[in-house]
Amino acid sequence: MKRTFSVGVFTVFAVLSAATVAAAAAEAAVPGSPVDYTKAIVVACSILAAALVMALGTIGTGLGMGNGLSSAANAVGRNPEAQGKILITMMVGLAMIESLAIYALVIALVVLYANPLLKVIGLS
Repeated sequence: MKRTFSVGVFTVFAVLSAATVAAAAAEAAVPGSPVDYTKAIVVACSILAAALVMALGTIGTGLGMGNGLSSAANAVGRNPEAQGKILITMMVGLAMIESLAIYALVIALVVLYANPLLKVIGLS
């Protein structure tokens, strides 16, 4: 738990540092003109949102898969003759659970590369 928290804090720090560097680069590009930090903030928030989507999506699916595999192993241990039926049911369940992680990946990629928020605020 302590390590996960420290990794999360480091990730937030890295995203905010990247936004600061991007804003400084935008300011240095045209000296004397007003700087609009909106795009840097939106990009930084998008990176943070994608990281949270992947983290929470994979934590949930990992816990679900572990629980399913544990139950299947217990069931086979109690009734070894039903191993074939248990295996098939377990594989179908694991495929359904894994699809949730793939959906999280798709959402994260959409937020990163086809960022709809940039289009809404007129920066794309």
